[in-house]
Amino acid sequence: MSAATERCIVFAATGKNAKSSSPRGKLAGMGEMARRATLSLAPLLLCSALAFGQARQFQSNPAAGAGTIIVHSKFGGQIFGFDIDQNGTEGLLSEAKTLANGNVLAAIETFNQATGQIVKVVAETQSQDDYITYGVFGNSVGLSEQEIVTGIYVTKRIYPVLNPLEGNKVTSLWTPPIGSEHIIMPDGVTHNQGESEVAVFAYDNSGNFIPYVFSSNIAANTFGPVVHITDSYNFGSVPPPMAYDTVTSQAIMGGGDGCFGCRPVIGLVNTSTSAFSEFTGIGYGFVNGMAVDSADGIFCTTTEDDASVEFYTLATETGFSVELPGSGGQQYYSGADVEFDPINKLFLVAQPVSSSSASGSTIYVYNTSGDLEETLNGFDFSNSFNVVPMYIALHPSQRSGFVDGPDSGVTELQSFTY
Repeated sequence: MSAATERCIVFAATGKNAKSSSPRGKLAGMGEMARRATLSLAPLLLCSALAFGQARQFQSNPAAGAGTIIVHSKFGGQIFGFDIDQNGTEGLLSEAKTLANGNVLAAIETFNQATGQIVKVVAETQSQDDYITYGVFGNSVGLSEQEIVTGIYVTKRIYPVLNPLEGNKVTSLWTPPIGSEHIIMPDGVTHNQGESEVAVFAYDNSGNFIPYVFSSNIAANTFGPVVHITDSYNFGSVPPPMAYDTVTSQAIMGGGDGCFGCRPVIGLVNTSTSAFSEFTGIGYGFVNGMAVDSADGIFCTTTEDDASVEFYTLATETGFSVELPGSGGQQYYSGADVEFDPINKLFLVAQPVSSSSASGSTIYVYNTSGDLEETLNGFDFSNSFNVVPMYIALHPSQRSGFVDGPDSGVTELQSFTY
């Protein structure tokens, strides 16, 4: 499928069916999103020729696929978030394990990307507290969260920073401009290493569903304006996947009803001017994953109901979709996380239940024109019911990375190349 291939895009009005979802304390887990299919759509079929630019010549990597480097959490606990340094040799993870006395052994740890060995236990508690790793940002800056628990309630949240990550120690605290009624979910900070600014989604945990978005330079502990998202119906009841276009200073959010057969809604937040807008997207159901190519103004999503991958031009708010190979458009094979490699101009799409292999999970590698360049099998990251969503951590200059698995208990990470 070339960049100049004619694409047929189905646009439809999005209905307002109710959606049930009740995010709770993070270690208690997040409830499964309910889908209710009752809306009758009246789609308008629009065919247009979209050209995102000339695709580069791709050279296949014969060694591409699941790797042999396995990272084990130091104490055998479940991993609650991880990332790798795209400009260094280490990675960062958090783990938690329930002890015989009922307390939780929680820790922040660094690991060696080349060997998978734990380098250092940076922080450890044996109480009811827990840690969650948000990722590595900017220039080798690690960020985690510590939830301080009193009784059965989280009474305080602090955000340890490791700057640089390879210093293997907490150097400061990040202090986001949110109150106790808002929380940052495990995937609430955008992944765009190499850029100083990230976008942050703060979920309203008070029951009022008033979400916020703001930008931050994590290393400098500075923040842009806190933008109140006025459409809490499409973007407040379930925390949306989000990407950050650093050229236009726009946070892109994947929202909508989530009802079966309904179109997603794409939200745009200008973190400099505080302007908020939205438009009806393509694909069907919830947006499961999202990433953006800021240099070219292209973003990519996966949707829940149709096992498709969508490619949008941000400036025109238009796009096209492609079906994941062998999926037949079945929800069972829908994609999950999407990450972008800015060096090789590639979107990597995770598929928890593979439609290209008899078992396990798959990563598909697409160029920015929507052409499939590689299919990577041999994974098992189907952990859709875990607190922290499945994640593809990339090291673009080495065309490598890590994903959750293969242990179903989420105590391991697995390397791969592409």
